Amino acid sequence: MNEKGKLYLIPTTLGDACETVDVIPVKVNQIINSIDEYIVENEKSARNYLKRAGIKKSLSEIILHPLNHHTDPNEIVNYLNSIETGKNIGLISEAGCPAVADPGEIVVKMAHKKNIEVIPLVGPSSILLSLMSSGMNGQNFAFNGYLPKERGERVAKLKELEKLANQKNQTQLFIETPYRNMHMLEDILKTCDSSTLLSIACDITLRSEFIRTKTIAQWKKQIPELAKRPSIFIIGK
Repeated sequence: MNEKGKLYLIPTTLGDACETVDVIPVKVNQIINSIDEYIVENEKSARNYLKRAGIKKSLSEIILHPLNHHTDPNEIVNYLNSIETGKNIGLISEAGCPAVADPGEIVVKMAHKKNIEVIPLVGPSSILLSLMSSGMNGQNFAFNGYLPKERGERVAKLKELEKLANQKNQTQLFIETPYRNMHMLEDILKTCDSSTLLSIACDITLRSEFIRTKTIAQWKKQIPELAKRPSIFIIGK
């Protein structure tokens, strides 16, 4: 009887412009060169990343299972079948660490149910990097993902997060689709109190990286251009 393989959670860079050697440990390179089957959010970008990360085998030999909002849930159940026969499989996110603000959590949960060993590998997390660099409370924080699209609901959520930040000293992190960043920033500046701290972390680890923490009043004096740039917003005190 074959010993089960393992599920490796493989981190990626936070953008194509970033050199892998700057943010991805050598151990990751060793692992990707021992695996030929992956579960990925985007097949094209996954192949590009594996190439940049130094995979030696031909990409035509690699098996990629897509995992995104188009994926049939009935197919996902079979993605870990090879592990039962002794093969290792890698899980690759579109950017950063798998299963964090990422559909990969479905696969990880499934692996635990099947008693499959899950091995997380070290790599860049925009959430942790932005929190580290914000100067806000790193012992009590919450990542809220995307806020509501409808403006009235979004403003109400911003008020709720600001209240939590003030009353519980709980740092609040959230994101927005890059092309809507300026609308989000506009709502934050109009909704939050002038003394509330707002940290904006944009293009983390890239050459165009921008990280600043200021009060709402200070941000109003000089509004940054965030359109189409991956950003994380943090509210705190």
